Order: sequence, then C-alpha cells, then structure tokens
Amino acid sequence: MDPNRLTAIPLFSDLSPEEARRLAAFATETSAAEGQILMKQGDYSTELIAIEEGSADVIKDGEKIASLKQGDLIGEMGLLDREPRNADVIATSPMRLVKLTHWEIRRMSDDTVNRIKQLIEERRKAGVADPAA
Repeated sequence: MDPNRLTAIPLFSDLSPEEARRLAAFATETSAAEGQILMKQGDYSTELIAIEEGSADVIKDGEKIASLKQGDLIGEMGLLDREPRNADVIATSPMRLVKLTHWEIRRMSDDTVNRIKQLIEERRKAGVADPAA
C-alpha cells in the first residue's frame, strides 16, 4: 500500500514517514460490495478497519445505531480491549478498506496507539462507544 494513502486517513495522518512506510507494508487493502457484512456482532475483534472510500451502517440487535464514512474506523475498541464485537457493520455502498491486524497494531508507536485510545474515549463521551467493537 502507498504510505501516502495510509496517511490520508485521519488517524494515521501524523505518522512519521518511517512509521507510515512500515505500517503500509503490512496493511491490507480490500474492497466490499454494498450489502456486504464487514463485522458480526459477537465475533472477536482481530483487526482494525479504516474506511478509505464508501459508507456503512452499524446495526446493534437489529437497530441502526450509527453510520460510518470515509476516514472512520471500525473495530478499534474490540481490538484494543480484546472484547467481542458489539454490533454488525454492513456496507451501504461499494467500499475501499484498509485493514490492520492486532499484530500490525503492536508494531505502531505508543503515540499512534494512544491516538487510537483517545479516539475511543472521544467516542465513548459522545455516546458512540465504538459501534463495532
């Protein structure tokens, strides 16, 4: 993956060039079709997904609780907290995604991991608490 595409995602925008290159080497690019299930409620989180293009809905117990768009993350709380996912995530348009497994997350600097944790706290305070943990 091109490191510039990785750093275009808000969470990764402040990575050093070296860290961006290292993470880009391990990041997996993938796509999803409209209607595709990206995550299932109750599954364990093993990856963080950043939306590069497209949109998705977060469905908890059959009810839509959030909509996600370009730049949003999916699964970060479950990945860091090692908890089961608390909602389904379903693509509402064709999507381009960037995936990082828990192994790649461990290779990130403390600053990057702390930014992910800060995002989680902001979501919790806003009442959005990782809709797809």
